Amino acid sequence: MSGLDPIALQVVSGALRAACEEMGAVLVRSSHSANIKERRDCSTALFDAQARMVMQAEHIPVHLGAMPVAVAAVAARAQRPGVSWVLNDPFAGGTHLPDITVVTPAFAGGELLGFAASRAHHADVGGRVPGSMPADSTTLAEEGVVIPPSVLDDDLIDALAAQMRQPDERRADLHAQLAANATGVARLLELAERVGAHELGAATSAVLDYAERRTRACVAALPDGERRARDVLEGRDGDLELVLRATVRGDELVLDFTGSAPQHAGNLNCPLAVTSSACLFALRVLTDPDIPANAGAARPLTVRAPEGTLLHARPPAAVAAGNVETSSRVADLVLEAFGRALGQGTMNNITLGSDAFSYYETLGGGQGACPDADGPSGVHVAMSNTLNTPVEALELEFPLRVREYAVRRGSGGAGRHHGGDGVVRELEALTAMQYSLITERRRHRPRGADGGEPGAAGRNLLNGRELPPKASGALAPGDRLRIETPGGGGHGTPGTHRVVD
Repeated sequence: MSGLDPIALQVVSGALRAACEEMGAVLVRSSHSANIKERRDCSTALFDAQARMVMQAEHIPVHLGAMPVAVAAVAARAQRPGVSWVLNDPFAGGTHLPDITVVTPAFAGGELLGFAASRAHHADVGGRVPGSMPADSTTLAEEGVVIPPSVLDDDLIDALAAQMRQPDERRADLHAQLAANATGVARLLELAERVGAHELGAATSAVLDYAERRTRACVAALPDGERRARDVLEGRDGDLELVLRATVRGDELVLDFTGSAPQHAGNLNCPLAVTSSACLFALRVLTDPDIPANAGAARPLTVRAPEGTLLHARPPAAVAAGNVETSSRVADLVLEAFGRALGQGTMNNITLGSDAFSYYETLGGGQGACPDADGPSGVHVAMSNTLNTPVEALELEFPLRVREYAVRRGSGGAGRHHGGDGVVRELEALTAMQYSLITERRRHRPRGADGGEPGAAGRNLLNGRELPPKASGALAPGDRLRIETPGGGGHGTPGTHRVVD
């Protein structure tokens, strides 16, 4: 069917995509934490029996690009119908500890059809500070409960929740992931019944091959040659340099990060899966966003990062910031190497909490300008694709008051096309709580391209006093935490105009 009938192949592809989107809707609507139900900090995907990603919903890039490693971590183990797996270990298929992955096999007549998988950022997974995103962690153990690939049942859910803050919310969110996976399994079974299990397997393989062909065609359209880029991460003890050599040769792209900073004592380290995820996102930007984002689209890409470096960390390295901030910088490096203006380059991570509540949020900012358009303002860019927490929901659920939430006018870089503006978010604590900030682009501005100027650097302030990019401490009632997010870089020399033929 799939090799001869393009229309039938597109129907199967559309059905798989719809199933992933439905899984995401079930997860969002079933969850209890604001981070999932409001911000939608979660992702869903379907895999074939060989653990290859065949389709994903348009969710969080850093989740989805790394999720195949999580599925591979459990796929080789004995599978049984109705038995799900859970993990968050960054060195065994995870990313950072709050991102918990649940994987459920799908069987038809005793034959393994594939897997449904969901990943969600849980508002707390234990550890030293509420929210499990410490700004100053140095080991994985400080960041929360480490879950190796394990069978997920009610007993394990209870045992895990007991080690985390707000255990009832943790149980509910894990059950929401199970419900999302059950939906994915049901849709796979329905599809197999309609077209046949063997035919479904052939069709999904054809979808992978189709994505590969289209991606290779886009890469082949790029000029051959080597491109280089350098940038830094703003570590607590000084800047950490990352370097990239990108080589296009025919329809192959090699991204080589040899020479980047070694693994360090802070938490900007990331496992290779996160680095690869950021590279896949950048490849998607450089090619065609309509190409199915699956394992086939990744085949023309080779990622090289020496083990023991910041981008291929070894256990027990702390990784809380690697998943959110280092991944953003990796994407920046690739895009800069190909002449793109950069977006804000950070997720502006804010964690507030106590034993009574855990609040986590990432904030949008300015996107880089394009050669033919200004950059959008106040959006989550690059490796994040979440929403904001609405003011009404935030103030209803947490002991916080939003004093200001506005576009940070004029923060985008000037150029023939301007970079997008960042945002301002100022929160007032209504009770005593702890805070943790993991941010970037506070010392170094997002770069423009082709003569465009950089965007404004971000700022973190506590009661008007400026804080460093990575900061933590206590808030008393009445204290105000203000985050001003970076703007995007401009494109083209300011004052010039593009000539239209």
